Amino acid sequence: MTSRVIAIDGPAGSGKSTTARAVARQIGLAHLDSGALYRAATLAALDAGIDMAGEAIVALAKSLPVRLRLTDGGFRPEVAGVDVSEQVRSDRVTRWVSQVAALPKVRDWANQALRDATALHPRGVVMDGRDIGTVVFPDALLKVFLTAGEGERARRRLLQEGRSTDEANVREAASRIARRDRYDSSRRVAPLTKAEDAVLLDTTDLSFEQQVERVVELARKLF
Repeated sequence: MTSRVIAIDGPAGSGKSTTARAVARQIGLAHLDSGALYRAATLAALDAGIDMAGEAIVALAKSLPVRLRLTDGGFRPEVAGVDVSEQVRSDRVTRWVSQVAALPKVRDWANQALRDATALHPRGVVMDGRDIGTVVFPDALLKVFLTAGEGERARRRLLQEGRSTDEANVREAASRIARRDRYDSSRRVAPLTKAEDAVLLDTTDLSFEQQVERVVELARKLF
């Protein structure tokens, strides 16, 4: 059975989460940011001061628990019943989350948690990440791979963080994004890659409204 999921994958700074949230709102589905689950597990591990090893992180995540709760606005990350939507965006979590997300045992736990969460919303879910269409939901109804030039992705990331988009900041942010791209694309477990049946959408020259509308047009044929 084909999963009632719209999978939006893409590299860092491509606008996956904001696009997925807007698409979900327009077509009446729930939005799920898969990265928020990995960030919540990372936050929990950092707060507990445990070794950043897969077994230890998964054991902690199950015991607290770390989970995604369905709300009227979509899914939110929780640690021990506490909403950590803001805390998971901290710099210290950002520094560690890629390493945590690359651990095979963490990915196995997260993939099952994402599938379990999706089952809570029968009409369907718009989920964004880096391996949603290739690993988590290879049977998704619609797969979209968002991308954009490094400079544009850097500019968007700075705007999202409320920072200046002057030339020096854009260069620095673009360098960080390029490193993240290399890491995500070359990691052994679930590397960032476009699914063969995914629609490639380059948003470099598109406004936010335009890229949302492109995905909505594709989704309305299926939902």
